[in-house]
Amino acid sequence: MVKHAVEVNFDGLVGPTHNYAGLSWGNVASGVNVNAVSNPREAALQGLAKMKRLADRGYTQCVLPPHERPHTPSLQALGFSGTEAQILERAARSAPSILAAVSSASPMWTANAATVSPSADTADHRVHFTPANLSAKFHRSIEHTVTGRVLQSIFADEAFFAHHPALPSVSHFGDEGAANHTRLCSQYGEPGVELFVYGQVAFNEQALAPGKYPARQTLEASQAIARLHGLKDRNRVFAQQNPLAIDAGVFHNDVIAVGNGNTLFYHDMAFLNEAQMLDDIRARLTGAELETVRVSSAEVPLEDAVASYLFNSQLLNTPDGMLLAVPGECREVASVSRYLDGLLASDGPITAVEVFDVKQSMRNGGGPACLRLRVVLNDDELHAMHQGVILTDVLYERLTTWVETHYRSELASTDLADPMLLEEVRKALDELTGILGLGAIYDFQRVP
Repeated sequence: MVKHAVEVNFDGLVGPTHNYAGLSWGNVASGVNVNAVSNPREAALQGLAKMKRLADRGYTQCVLPPHERPHTPSLQALGFSGTEAQILERAARSAPSILAAVSSASPMWTANAATVSPSADTADHRVHFTPANLSAKFHRSIEHTVTGRVLQSIFADEAFFAHHPALPSVSHFGDEGAANHTRLCSQYGEPGVELFVYGQVAFNEQALAPGKYPARQTLEASQAIARLHGLKDRNRVFAQQNPLAIDAGVFHNDVIAVGNGNTLFYHDMAFLNEAQMLDDIRARLTGAELETVRVSSAEVPLEDAVASYLFNSQLLNTPDGMLLAVPGECREVASVSRYLDGLLASDGPITAVEVFDVKQSMRNGGGPACLRLRVVLNDDELHAMHQGVILTDVLYERLTTWVETHYRSELASTDLADPMLLEEVRKALDELTGILGLGAIYDFQRVP
């Protein structure tokens, strides 16, 4: 019997240290805006406004908390000693790049938080979670411990949920989470096809790989997660990203493709072996025919797709078709704006386009889809999860007040060494865990 299920969006709250350090080699937007002054308050409010708009439309919307930054335990592990003020000062003086890395608000992009397999797909019929090791970038590789704590706090009932540790943090098992994973199905509660997209085969040095930018996801990591989650062959497809796209700034697959239900929306440069991938999905998808919306390079050049983050959009069910929630930049790039107008007139599965202002996130290289982790839950699982993170009108108002109270309106790279910033962050996060009811998830809360 197919159980009723919904796709729940878990958006990351932008953290108080949101800044432009240009840490992500291969992410074009991140590099362009390096060292600009950021506005953490505006960034967090933009993210909350996006969540609220979707919640008001009837989507189940939840919140994931930011991480503690600057993360002084990481600095201590790298040999910086003394009081916390001294640790920050010494890191700023002798290793400013490392201080910037441990101060990044990158956990806001929760598409990278984990890979999630719904119970309809897994052998034990539980929802499975594996936090991403994010080993390609130091500033992201320190996230998975707290991410795992957060997910275990929200999804604590072992009768419904299974949690796995992150994969070994080495390049051979580089894992970027749901940014390289999407699920196609006829209905959320029915068995689906989980599409794992990788950039390289780590144990085959002769395999095709990008030449300019690193491929962050490996086939071996994707295969390991599929095994851990108990996915059978009928529930999984592995496909390689086009190396030329990676070298053009498509550092994750969600920058060039997005799927929902039985629809895959993608650029013609997205996949290396496109025809074989589509055949593999069609052979496994039950209950519905695969619908593809393929954008040609003639319609939208690859560089325009990257600049606008057309594909880093949310694709959502509505009673009248699918809604594509795009960043405002999509209306600022001429080819993309023309394409969207034509898309709405095409009588295809995507019937509506809405623009969302997430400019602060976009300037650091993350669009609407980067900000959310999708978790398919049936009614029993939704009831079993922690309810305190579900965005209601009341929670939205509390979080808006919280941001306005605790966040700075300007943050420059030189501010990261300010001990007062760390104090402000901890005070804010301690209050936030109380608001969300998550318990002691941060290192500073767990010190004996």
